[in-house]
Amino acid sequence: MAYRHARGYDEHPDCVSVACADIVEENARAFADRNGIDDANVFTDHERMLEVVNPDVVSVCTPVPTHADIVVDCTEGGETLQAIHCEKPMAATPGDSRRMKTVCDENGVQLTFNHQRRVATPSQRVADIVEAGRIGDPTRLELTTKNVFDSGTHLIDLCNLVLGDPAVEWVIGQIDYRTENVRYGHHNENEAFVRWRYRNGVDAVAATGNDADFIDCSLRVLGTGGEVELNPDGDAQICLKLGPTDPWEELDTGEPLADIPAAIVDVIEGLETDSEPALSADRALAALEISFAAYESSRRRGRVDFPLEIDDNPLLSMVENGDLTPRPVDRDDE
Repeated sequence: MAYRHARGYDEHPDCVSVACADIVEENARAFADRNGIDDANVFTDHERMLEVVNPDVVSVCTPVPTHADIVVDCTEGGETLQAIHCEKPMAATPGDSRRMKTVCDENGVQLTFNHQRRVATPSQRVADIVEAGRIGDPTRLELTTKNVFDSGTHLIDLCNLVLGDPAVEWVIGQIDYRTENVRYGHHNENEAFVRWRYRNGVDAVAATGNDADFIDCSLRVLGTGGEVELNPDGDAQICLKLGPTDPWEELDTGEPLADIPAAIVDVIEGLETDSEPALSADRALAALEISFAAYESSRRRGRVDFPLEIDDNPLLSMVENGDLTPRPVDRDDE
């Protein structure tokens, strides 16, 4: 992902990559060679990089459990730092997610997360269709993806986007975790089914896992007058149906479903206009709290009312205390 971020900065007329840090020096030098970074600005310590280079913007592209500490280090150690753009999910726990946002707010550093699908043209087109009332009033959203934490944070964020980022009222869900599934340093369930309700009365449901394809698109928005699908089965990016007897209309924007250069544009526009970026920490936290609440609902065996008032990650806690015992994966068989 660091290489993809770098490409986004390279494509922006106001940006140039000036330094990089990686705890493995060989990796840092390979990145520098690929992105035209001077050998003197290659580091194995991100705090040393901040001290020597004083960058304006930093991208954090590291495993999820390291995000919070690195973001806090950068915020407190970067004298000229104006913005941090971090990979998703935000952090391993709700407590760490809130901590990194609070520290950035207190130090006047813009914090964004790479929910690049939110700013991609196809997602924006779906949001515009819903906002314009072309499918009537939205009544339910349906999504499917690999898991509710790592990949799910993208799709849950899109649910929030198409409804105009309303507050959540409650979440209820159940998970199955019998085979170890660690991605970017963090546990993810094997399967889940989650339902949540927004305070505007709209419901959403998410099915995750390899057998969750009965929802045959990434995101479906159903309304009183029609429905719209993002990334449905087939070649079209969007399918739109305006009435029960109307044919499906296939739409293709010609733009990627996930657009990191557009995310970098959002980061820089936030700085230049002093306005909230589309990829703000507030919006990322709103999406991730639904994921954490799904795990908490499974732990409680009941509904979780918002605001979410836990600091730990329930899935991780259940693994650590033995309530969940996923079978280790034989890496040689992968």
